[in-house]
Amino acid sequence: MNAAVPKKHRVRTALKAFGRPLLAGAAAALAFPPLHLLPILPFAFLVLMRAIDGAATMRQAACAGFAFGFGLHAVGLYWLINAILIRASEFWWFVPFPSMGCALILAPFAAVPAALCRFAPQGWRRGFLFAALWTLCDMGRLFLFSGFTWNPMGSDWAFHGLLGDVLIQPAAWIGVDGLTLVTVLLAVTMPLGRRMALCGVGVLVLWSAIGAARFFALAGAVAESPSSPLVVLVQGDVPEQEKISRTDRQAIFERYLRLTHDGVARALKQTAEMPGAARPIVYVWPETAFPGVLEEDDQARLMIASAAEGATAGVIGTLRIAPDQHWRNSIVALDESGAVEGVYDKATLVPFGEYQPPFLPLQVVPGGGMTPGPGPRSWHLRGVTAVGPLVCYEVIFSGHVVDRHDRPDWLVNVTNDAWYGNSAGPRQHLAAVRLRAVEEGLPVARAANTGVSIVYDARGHDMGRLPWDVADVLVRPMPAPLPPTLFARFGQTIPVVLCLIVAALAFSPRIRLKSARSS
Repeated sequence: MNAAVPKKHRVRTALKAFGRPLLAGAAAALAFPPLHLLPILPFAFLVLMRAIDGAATMRQAACAGFAFGFGLHAVGLYWLINAILIRASEFWWFVPFPSMGCALILAPFAAVPAALCRFAPQGWRRGFLFAALWTLCDMGRLFLFSGFTWNPMGSDWAFHGLLGDVLIQPAAWIGVDGLTLVTVLLAVTMPLGRRMALCGVGVLVLWSAIGAARFFALAGAVAESPSSPLVVLVQGDVPEQEKISRTDRQAIFERYLRLTHDGVARALKQTAEMPGAARPIVYVWPETAFPGVLEEDDQARLMIASAAEGATAGVIGTLRIAPDQHWRNSIVALDESGAVEGVYDKATLVPFGEYQPPFLPLQVVPGGGMTPGPGPRSWHLRGVTAVGPLVCYEVIFSGHVVDRHDRPDWLVNVTNDAWYGNSAGPRQHLAAVRLRAVEEGLPVARAANTGVSIVYDARGHDMGRLPWDVADVLVRPMPAPLPPTLFARFGQTIPVVLCLIVAALAFSPRIRLKSARSS
């Protein structure tokens, strides 16, 4: 009887120590796109910091951080389950694993800062060290398997519309990881008393003012130029079950031909009404939109060129077999006759989807996965300004989307988010695309199978979109690029240096800030 009391006490203590951070992490995920419930972050991180402060050992603090990270990513990545449900008859046993498994893998990236921040005294100093370590660990996800930097806290500010346009502008200088640093700093310090809260409000006001000033000042600089191409984004809206079954390949191909013909005709009409010389026209099909191997199908390429008569070039998502006989997830560029003018192979593959981690005892990626390409490239297609191609997932990697030695004038991203249904996943992916436009100072054209197909200018402003789950085309002139931003020049060196400065401030003996919980 007496032994049962301590056992109950231990269970109650464990639930209090780790259950609360778990729930706080789950709540913090509500700040991710598309909800953007940012006011919840100070409360969520307050729970975590109290658990860290109250932990008896560094190990207990790490466990609290692990629980927080698990809750954060389990909720933030809930939509991964949709990819399994598409083939539930084959992989029903795997349904619980995508979201929970990824959360288990990612949780240590929150455990490390929770443990190491205890080297700083409680209060704002510990909060500063925690924010710096959180950001550095978050950036470290680039080296996890083939890389998985999904949902950095900095993407929380990518609200839809003008508010988001303003708030994401500092990414041009400090990148999304710099935004993450500021976000976590605000979340952990604002609950530390009235003075800290007022400082946080001041930072937000300054942030908004600077963002608005940059956004409106550059309005003229990003306007389309006479050399800008008209892009025709073709959104086929093909359900993933149809793509997998491969029973309606001809119908899928004919749908894309019809949409391409209609879109190019619309673009030709627009360019005829524009002053000056005729604009180049580039049509874009989404990731793996062609239901075959386009490089090997001469007849299909001729049919595409016929449907797109009058266009300057085409960008088609397709699988291909490289000379080494390995499969590649690729984009093929066609000239006006249908000849292959350029090939780009996806360089960063999706773990567990296109890339089989070597430690897994089970074969979960069909065929053992694909082979990655060499990395960012710029295409110089005849009659078209230089363009940087990106396939799907690799657009999420801040600082790794542009060939630094051959900067393009615009980016084109092809994707197929149908795997994840009409969920938060495609919206989180879209936020990453928008942030890359701001970071690099380059406009982005994005063609998505089921949506959202969109054109962003170099400030991340929406220039036109097709909504989810419609088959249609979007015709827009590409906005002009901006000169290379500070982030485009120095990349992730900037947020790393900022993190080191913030961490150093945590140990500076000359700084005295008063807060309700300062030591």
